[in-house]
Amino acid sequence: MAAEAAANSHYRGEPAGRGKQQSQFAQKRSCVTRCHLSQQAAQQVESRKRLQVSTPAWIATAPTTPTMTSIHDYDYELPRELIAQHPLPNRADARLLVVDRRTRSWESTHVRELPTLLHPGDVLVLNDTRVIRARLLGYRKQTRGRWEGLFLEASPEGIWKVLSKTRGKLRPGETVVLQDRTARDGIELAMLSPLSGGIWAARPLEAAPFLDLLERYGRVPLPPYIRDGNMLDEDVERYQTVFAKHPGSVAAPTAGLHFTPPLLDAIRRRGVGVEQVTLHVGIGTFRPVATETLEEHQMHAEWGQVSADVARRLRECRASGGRVVAVGTTVVRLLESATSDAGTRSWQGSTDLFIRPPYEFRAIDSLLTNFHLPRSTLLVLVRTFGGDDLIRRAYQYAVAQRYRFYSYGDAMLIL
Repeated sequence: MAAEAAANSHYRGEPAGRGKQQSQFAQKRSCVTRCHLSQQAAQQVESRKRLQVSTPAWIATAPTTPTMTSIHDYDYELPRELIAQHPLPNRADARLLVVDRRTRSWESTHVRELPTLLHPGDVLVLNDTRVIRARLLGYRKQTRGRWEGLFLEASPEGIWKVLSKTRGKLRPGETVVLQDRTARDGIELAMLSPLSGGIWAARPLEAAPFLDLLERYGRVPLPPYIRDGNMLDEDVERYQTVFAKHPGSVAAPTAGLHFTPPLLDAIRRRGVGVEQVTLHVGIGTFRPVATETLEEHQMHAEWGQVSADVARRLRECRASGGRVVAVGTTVVRLLESATSDAGTRSWQGSTDLFIRPPYEFRAIDSLLTNFHLPRSTLLVLVRTFGGDDLIRRAYQYAVAQRYRFYSYGDAMLIL
């Protein structure tokens, strides 16, 4: 329960140690606002007219931060109003913070300008997983007490794993009645036995494919920092990528939410390849790191696959001097799991890869990603890839410029 309470605090942009962090953040933001363009950086920005940026580039002037091992080093203060509660009317209109690791600079544009930032011969890699209606609401039949669950997976024998939440102690053998979005009673779940971390084994008392049952009784599994997880009709479409194919995720690969069919067409016309892999996003995405050090954290496992054809085209891309551009941290973890010194190969299975300093990347060259929760494995990954000091300062800049954060928020492109 303590871990869940901590998670809920961070969902709402309320990191631990608020007063101390506010002071630290104020000092850091003051440092950022004193940054200035060097003559060389100004020339580089001038040469990038095609970006049509709306704000000037900034240069991070401090030396690189030493390897970070404490989770407290990945905390930051975020005003609650910057947590996006709704998607933009046009997905590609999201702001895009372009971070250049070579010049240690960043500048603002929009996702719709992405084709101008990619080079012919690059390959964009998307995660084509599909979000299932995994959030379940109902009541305990014996006590009439409210019950909430998150579907995680189903075995071939029809046994479900669900994350269970209710008042009082749930006992093996109890029955839960699921309700649809109109609060009408539906199927019953027999709660068989507790597993670990609030997860239960359960069996639906109706013989039907689990996806059919979830379609009838499930809800879009929005993270709690979006309207306390309460879905609207718009979320059915908007909390799903336009290229989603394979059902299995309990959270969206949010970097992919920015793409539209016209934007993908423009990217292809640029001479950029577009490839798809699959990684089903699991429950660990919702949870911040609860241990004091990164070494102590046990990473959640997620199932994914990379086809032989995609792996071959990624090897050819890099061999010819192109860049592999991962769309989202899920693609990063999958490709890095499928890559050795010999390059990316076909791969299928579960990965619990935790990317943290001093990890050396072998599969990707650039990363498009959203702005992530404090104290999360996703933020650790992004700062490991982009450079700790540079990404910290870029986040401070994004807060100061009132970027929109988290799942329905804006994006960052790290080159």
